[in-house]
Amino acid sequence: MTRTPPSGEQRIVLTLDAGGTSFRFSAIAGDRVIEQGVTLPSRGDDLAACLSQIIEGFSRVREAAGGAIAALSFAFPGPADYADGVIGDLGNLPAFRGGVALGPMLEDHFGVPVFINNDGDLFAYGEALYGLLPEINGMLAAAASPRRYRNLLGVTLGSGFGGGIVRDGELFLGDNGAAGEIWLVRNKLDRGWPSEEGAAIRAVRSVYARRAGIAADDAPEPSVIASIARGESPGDAAAAREAFRLLGEVAGDAIANAITLLDGLIVVGGGLAGAGGLFLPELVAELNGTLALVSGQEVPRLELSAFNLEDDGERRRFVSARPREIRVPGSDRTVTYDPEKRTGVGLSRLGTSRAISLGAYAFAVRKLDERR
Repeated sequence: MTRTPPSGEQRIVLTLDAGGTSFRFSAIAGDRVIEQGVTLPSRGDDLAACLSQIIEGFSRVREAAGGAIAALSFAFPGPADYADGVIGDLGNLPAFRGGVALGPMLEDHFGVPVFINNDGDLFAYGEALYGLLPEINGMLAAAASPRRYRNLLGVTLGSGFGGGIVRDGELFLGDNGAAGEIWLVRNKLDRGWPSEEGAAIRAVRSVYARRAGIAADDAPEPSVIASIARGESPGDAAAAREAFRLLGEVAGDAIANAITLLDGLIVVGGGLAGAGGLFLPELVAELNGTLALVSGQEVPRLELSAFNLEDDGERRRFVSARPREIRVPGSDRTVTYDPEKRTGVGLSRLGTSRAISLGAYAFAVRKLDERR
């Protein structure tokens, strides 16, 4: 059964948004941030200094929130043994090498449980409990549809290509804490690359530079490329549109592989989600594409029909689809039959950072309740 998010929850959990250059700390109770604004340089090239910054940031936000906290729960880059709180060799925080027991250190210092996950997992969990999943189920209920969704694939498109899986309201982490690592699915356009090389900020900039005939270092940031694609800023509009089209194609191919095994809704977040209008049509088209058999026959890429939930017409069709009654042979009895299996793809309803924070909070409260 799908779990509902905490209601009226008052326990305070401290969270951290960990980036390569800065750490942003906050305190959350229930579904609201009660204290934020503590931001410190990460000092990621010096382990002692970096750990000191983490302790300092959590200490300051704890004091600002009133002192009494139930847990720390946050996303941190991997590779890591998240269950045991041990961080491995990080690219954007190079001081972490050889295994750093960050979680146990913070438990010793603050005297409360510490829960660490990756951002893709917590993003998916936040959207499953508070964002896209309940919104779509609410629309289905309002339309008197009997269908409800319990599973969600969350992906983040930004500096990397992250993923997380929520199955029947549970965050699915896998036996090694390595579930949802969609960035390692093969890249459709270059089978020797991971999909992340075609579904991240660097991919958008690289394609734009190549198509526009400029040096890679001269390529603008994706927000500018998106503005060029929309005709709002000067530049090579055709190159800009192609950069986002290829992003949608590569991401769509990887998502198709993942959703084949999961079967649920799909939510997209991350820094590139603001350009969703430029790549979602291609992404959904990839999900609705075909594969060829040896015989030459074509079969649908998915058993599911995919709908762009950001398109008004497609969203109405997705919500209003109805099963039909069919007669049981040899009987007057009828049963309900829905011949069309469906998935929907939508953008983050919470914003990526807030989804991660709320996912971290809900994860901590769930684990605390299990320990009672």
